[in-house]
Amino acid sequence: MERFALQLGPSTFGIFDTFETEEARKIHLTGKIAEALMANASTLLTKEPVIEQVDLIAIK
Repeated sequence: MERFALQLGPSTFGIFDTFETEEARKIHLTGKIAEALMANASTLLTKEPVIEQVDLIAIK
């Protein structure tokens, strides 16, 4: 897994994770850290997090 942090606007940020397999992604999204984040999202974040799956089509 690799993790990237990005800024989309003055106060909008994102985290981009990459995984070797679909199974690894599913394990990550259903693990204890993800569960804790979602349980505390309203305290930690101004909006509920949005989790989207994308296909990476190029890497340099």
